[in-house]
Parts: sequence; C-alpha cells; structure tokens
Amino acid sequence: MQEPQSPRGMTRRELLASGVKAGAVLVIGTSFIAHATDSWALETKALKPETMATLVQMARDIYPHDRVSDRYYAIAVRSHDDKAAEDADYGAMIEEGVSSLNTLAKARGATSYLATGWEAERVAILREIEDSEFFQAIRGGLVVGLYNQKEIWPVFGYEGESFSKGGYLNRGFDDIDWL
Repeated sequence: MQEPQSPRGMTRRELLASGVKAGAVLVIGTSFIAHATDSWALETKALKPETMATLVQMARDIYPHDRVSDRYYAIAVRSHDDKAAEDADYGAMIEEGVSSLNTLAKARGATSYLATGWEAERVAILREIEDSEFFQAIRGGLVVGLYNQKEIWPVFGYEGESFSKGGYLNRGFDDIDWL
C-alpha cells in the first residue's frame, strides 16, 4: 500500500520522521508541530516550533483537562503566533518567556520545560513565573482561546448559549425529574 503524498512532496510518515519528538506526544519540525498519534499539525509563522510546543504544554498545565485533546490547546495558543507575526516585540516577549521556563527547568535537572516529566514539577515552575507578563499573556489568552471553542463544550456539559433557543426557562430549567 502506497502512502499518500502531501502537497509538499513528503509523505506523512516522512514528515513525522523529520521532526524531533517533544515530550511524549508532540513532534517538532522546522516550521510546524504535530501530534504523534492524533491527526493534526500546526504551522508556525513567527514563533519557533519549539516555542509553540512549549506553549501547548504550558496551556495544558495551566488549564488541565484530561478529556480535551492537545489539538484544542494548540488552537488556543495559535493566536500568540499570529500576534507575534504582527508585533516583533510581542514575539520577543513570548520567546524570552519560554526561554525562562527552560532555564528554570534546567535548574531542576531537566533539559527543558517540555522534557520535565512530572506535571507537578512543571506547575511548580509556572508558579515561579505566574506574576510575569509572559505568564499572564498566555493565561489570559487561554480563557477565551480554549473555552470559546464550541467543539469542547460537550466535554464540560455546556450546551451553549440559550437565548437563540428560547432561553433556559423553557429549555432545561425544569429538567430535574427527581424533585
């Protein structure tokens, strides 16, 4: 069976093999990150692919949801790459923030933040920088970037806004049948 070729002349297998594994599940290429087992990839514009992979892991550590795929975290942090493409100072701030995460991880014996194996250790690193402009930019962006994705609302049991469906009074307000 012949594997389908990508538009750039590389098979999916070659594309994934050309990258460097980050953490347990992300593959970092020259201008992309991809998930090793899920079928998604994210092309980077201004930030380094290693930086984007770190932001995805950082997002998962800030708002951990085991049932939410890394794909949604990647979508949530993509806006930082978009903003970095328009604002070089913003991009530099993000790159410096990730560099400081890696420095703190190295002080704890890991090779990088991504290579820090235990979530508790990564969270301890994040606590050290939680007052920084970098951390606040990432955390603030996640509130909207992650939780505004309608595809993950069912994971949280949220049905979406109710106004267009007649409001809660006539839709779900009295669903409780055990009272």
